[in-house]
Amino acid sequence: MSSITLSTPDPLTWKQADDDVHVATRGGEFAGFVEFDGDAHLVQDGRGVTVGAFPTLGDARRALEDAARAARRPRVAVPIWRRMLRRARV
Repeated sequence: MSSITLSTPDPLTWKQADDDVHVATRGGEFAGFVEFDGDAHLVQDGRGVTVGAFPTLGDARRALEDAARAARRPRVAVPIWRRMLRRARV
């Protein structure tokens, strides 16, 4: 049996790049940004994927952290479960 060890990731570090732009990094690498467009805080992750629009800066920051956490989840378990289900049906 194999096991997966997950380390605790570095937290996001935030810097205000402009009056309406906040940039996030993790471990020195770009992780995304939040831009206020006058109506909402727009979030894009480190790959340029739109995460969403949020009413407050705090909500936007939490959304980026959640998106980054979801992207780091191991995807190995899904194929293993599919194989197990296929075997069970045979």
